[in-house]
Amino acid sequence: MAKLEDFLGPLSKGVWEVSVDKTEVTEPLGADWEMSALNVPTPGTICSYRKGQYHVHETRDQWKVHLDRYDPKKHPILHLVDDAPLLLMIGDTFVTLFSTLNPKDNKDIEETLKDQKQSWHFQVIAGIFMILLGIFIFDDPIAAFSGAFSIGLPWIIVGFGILVIADGIWNLLKRKPENVETGINQVKRGEIPWGIVIVAVGIFVMDIDLMTWMQILTIILMIWMFASAIFLLIRVGRGRKAVPEGFVSRLVIGVISLAFVICTIYIPYSLVYFMMLTVSAIVFVLGLVLLVNGLRLRHFMKVIKLKATE
Repeated sequence: MAKLEDFLGPLSKGVWEVSVDKTEVTEPLGADWEMSALNVPTPGTICSYRKGQYHVHETRDQWKVHLDRYDPKKHPILHLVDDAPLLLMIGDTFVTLFSTLNPKDNKDIEETLKDQKQSWHFQVIAGIFMILLGIFIFDDPIAAFSGAFSIGLPWIIVGFGILVIADGIWNLLKRKPENVETGINQVKRGEIPWGIVIVAVGIFVMDIDLMTWMQILTIILMIWMFASAIFLLIRVGRGRKAVPEGFVSRLVIGVISLAFVICTIYIPYSLVYFMMLTVSAIVFVLGLVLLVNGLRLRHFMKVIKLKATE
């Protein structure tokens, strides 16, 4: 019986990524592999799992495993700075989005029709909406930023707080009398005060003006990109063996990240403009992906119907 861990030896010898066919792994992933919700977008990934510094991307036929420099559970900031620099996340997001425009074969479409049962109507409408939204953000990035942070974010926080309060109240109402004595659901009772705190934070955030939001985001992005640049350039300076994930790519990311930071010093808030323009591009491309896939799905639905009538 073969476990996935049996194939990961090369990772400790400088190999960046190991691809293992699913047919070779006869044991299911152990309980110590935890599903990862947040990841750098990767084409073809169905799901991602982590085990310490090991990070596996599950595709249809393979397990693709690489070794992060930092365990995000123990060192989340260092992981974000060194393993997931901002420019890498942006670049991989675009690569992943564009890769979905060209499925490898018709089997992808047929499985989508059979398993996911997505409506091409929804994809086309959502795609058009996202394209228009991307154009709007690009046309006036500051207005979009203001709407997102001065209006959208506070109400999202308030809404989340209300949901937490409602969940706490619901759990209190459905408690059985005998559970009160044993302490069952005591943790749930803490949801109500936490929900109130979250709502209060949302209300407080409503009073933050646009310039303050821009300053906050600029500082966060500058620290993130500067730290990434330093970490990456130090590793690049140690030679190719210190950068198994790609010497040239990490050199470019480090240099550009540093350039953005320097540019922001001379042109305040340029990073905010860059981020909003990036968001507009991602939204536009996402809309394009939805539109194209929706139309492609419609085409194959027609083909299948024609075959069924023959």
